[in-house]
Amino acid sequence: MSAHGHVDLGHTVAGWTGTAIALAGSTAAGAALCASWTPGVWIGLGVVVAAGITTWLLHLAGWGKPSGPRPESQWDWRVRDTVAHSGHADCLGCRLTGPRRGVAAAPGPRSAASLPAADSSA
Repeated sequence: MSAHGHVDLGHTVAGWTGTAIALAGSTAAGAALCASWTPGVWIGLGVVVAAGITTWLLHLAGWGKPSGPRPESQWDWRVRDTVAHSGHADCLGCRLTGPRRGVAAAPGPRSAASLPAADSSA
């Protein structure tokens, strides 16, 4: 058991890649700000925006994760999301791709069974 308990923290290829690119962009923007190089600040901020787009595209390609908890067999960060091609329910990123995914990802009624169970041992 880890320090966070036995939970799915959502580590994915999309998440790690986007974080690494955003870190590089933030570092570049910060260094350019310290050097008083205005174009460098804008370039660094552009890299941060590219990180968001890259993360979104990887999510759509199946390297992200759907909202909510996943089965324990899918907790490894190298596991692809097999239903990403049809869209995820309640996922803004999937709905932004157009009507095909928007229809597939239309949220239905939620039941108590879809919510994570409360841990009474805490």
